[in-house]
Amino acid sequence: MDKRRYNIYFNTHAVSGICIAMLLFVVFFAGAFSFFRDDIGAWQRGKSAIAEPVEPDFNTLLDSMGALYNLQGRDFDFFLLRHNLGTYVSMSASKDTLLLADTLALKEGYTAKDAAYFLYYFKDKMPTTYAKAYDLGEFLYRLHFLAPLNKVPLNWGLPFGYMLAGMVAFVFLFALITGVFLHWDKIKSNFFIFRPFSKWKTVWTDMHTALGVVGFPFQFWFALTGIGLIANITLQKPFTKLFYEDDVNLYNEQLRYSYTLDAEYLYTALPQNIDLNAIVGKWQHTWRGSRISRVYIRNFQDRGMEIGMEAQPLAGANFAGSGFVKINVADNTVTEVKSPLSDIDYVDGVKALIYRIHFGDFGGRALHFTMFVLGMMGCMVIISGLLIWLIGRDKPGIAPAKRRFNYWACKLMLAVCMGMLPVTAFSFIMVKVLPQTNQDILYGLYFYSWMLIILFFMLLKNLESILRWMLLLSMLFAFLVPLVNGLMSGLWLWKGMQNAAWDLVSIDLLFLGISLACGIALIQLRRRSPTSSTAVV
Repeated sequence: MDKRRYNIYFNTHAVSGICIAMLLFVVFFAGAFSFFRDDIGAWQRGKSAIAEPVEPDFNTLLDSMGALYNLQGRDFDFFLLRHNLGTYVSMSASKDTLLLADTLALKEGYTAKDAAYFLYYFKDKMPTTYAKAYDLGEFLYRLHFLAPLNKVPLNWGLPFGYMLAGMVAFVFLFALITGVFLHWDKIKSNFFIFRPFSKWKTVWTDMHTALGVVGFPFQFWFALTGIGLIANITLQKPFTKLFYEDDVNLYNEQLRYSYTLDAEYLYTALPQNIDLNAIVGKWQHTWRGSRISRVYIRNFQDRGMEIGMEAQPLAGANFAGSGFVKINVADNTVTEVKSPLSDIDYVDGVKALIYRIHFGDFGGRALHFTMFVLGMMGCMVIISGLLIWLIGRDKPGIAPAKRRFNYWACKLMLAVCMGMLPVTAFSFIMVKVLPQTNQDILYGLYFYSWMLIILFFMLLKNLESILRWMLLLSMLFAFLVPLVNGLMSGLWLWKGMQNAAWDLVSIDLLFLGISLACGIALIQLRRRSPTSSTAVV
């Protein structure tokens, strides 16, 4: 490779990488934990969805709502959680204009105009709100595409956090491609070279190159699908206007995002109550190997009542697919059906490539651990890249003021990145200690702790101290996670194994593995004799 081309690749790779380093680390780190999103939620509640499976009971839910509202003529949307633990419930106002005028037919304190939206757990049989049910799994999942930054009052057609996440994914893709071009000539010869006991500059360079190349397919696909997921939100309005004549419902149906049920309200009550459990159970049995994910009801208890259901194939049955059925309740006829197991088309295949691979839900728990390790490898690539960047700018020929600026800039970025692991482990401890948690409590707990540890790291004398303290705190807090879980809830690791509560066990094992890895790294770091005040550089 000629020198001019090498310099172009080197500078574009370095500039694009350093600009997004902190945000990209947050995306990778939180994204790695997001593969355990459902397991984290079950672990925090102390209720295994595997050892104690839950059957969705829609009849009890509708009966409890009927005690508060007159349900005649209303529309319902049920968005089921994974493992059928619960459902988000959206209820519209009644379409019955006669009922709206008849105040005697209403429940005391409510009107037919009242709509509702809430979260309902089938096992607890209690409604709650999204903010109250917010757990660490949901927090880390939302953090990985910077959703907390949506509170920033900047909106250019897209919430600020989502827009920033999309920009980071795009620049990251550019950095990946330029990085491959940069190291292309030496990829084959240096692929298996890693010299962990050499000088620090060599360690960081080998780590950045080796882990970057090994993890390239993983990182490339996640950058590409991340762009696709954000672009999908951004391009929805122009695509709908250009190709669908502003028909949002048609757009959503053709791309399998939602289905429209245009049932006419007939003002004639059904002679009998419906058994929604039986209807859902019948189609769950028909589509064995899939999971009912959404249930729609239109014109409740009216002769114009329709029920729609969406289904997704389980990972062991099919990689791609989506199903839908529409039922006319009055005469019990199926007016539309698409099997999630056999009727697979181009849209299903493309969506599976984007969604299933990005969220890692096409395999079991072993896949989640593999994805977690690959995600952490991405974090190590970012850290080593920052240190390489600093080494390249810590030379006698550079003005002292610029060298000081580069050092403190790198120290800040490392403090932000390295603070995430001990803060995350600490947050897992605190959600078990605190009597209750919700969205506001978790935000305060995580972000204030993160801010404090960043300030602490910035006060340390050199970069090696930051690394040592990060490893020490992470080792201690991660080790305490399963210990505190057992003390506070009695759900010790061995009890979880005996009860086959693998969703709870996986979180304890994950943090024990993190603690062990940090301990080994700390021991190896202390065995190395520092050669300078900055040591790790």
